[in-house]
Amino acid sequence: MNRIVFLLEEYSMKVLLDGLLPRLFPGLQFLCVPHEGKQDLEKSVPRKLRAWREPGVSFVILRDNDGKDCHVLKARLCELSQPCGRSSVLVRLACQELEAWYFGDPPAVVGAFNCARAKNALAKARFRNPDAIDQPSRALAGLVPGFQKVGGARRMAQLLGRENRSRSYEVLLSGVEALVKNPRAPTAGS
Repeated sequence: MNRIVFLLEEYSMKVLLDGLLPRLFPGLQFLCVPHEGKQDLEKSVPRKLRAWREPGVSFVILRDNDGKDCHVLKARLCELSQPCGRSSVLVRLACQELEAWYFGDPPAVVGAFNCARAKNALAKARFRNPDAIDQPSRALAGLVPGFQKVGGARRMAQLLGRENRSRSYEVLLSGVEALVKNPRAPTAGS
């Protein structure tokens, strides 16, 4: 199995994936490269894809959607990667933010933060479609006193399961699974 390199928008994504991927994909060889926000990631993508010398490596570009048109955003990220000569690049978006994935697994949220208030709130209709929650990090901070992005990612990495109500989470995992099964398949944007 070849290695997968994740080019990420922020450090909390790295913390989550570093804890989550070994549990869900035992034996997976991967490297998470965090950036300092969306603009840093987008500037970095063409440079890193062109300069990377490791043979057979696959790439996953992952960033928050943040309320943007996901089709336009994904197309732009695919365009950044196309002229780099890489056949195995997967573009994925966390809709709307990484923290939406947490709302997709309510028992994990309750277990990670031991918060009875969160348990009751997560049953409400507002949280049933995690990818539609406006500013999920702010919503989570409202439910979990003292919530912090990196610490929350570390806790959630230990509890998030494969099943999740977040479609963007499921799409990321199915894309990683496809890369694991066939790392040489052309994947740009799929």
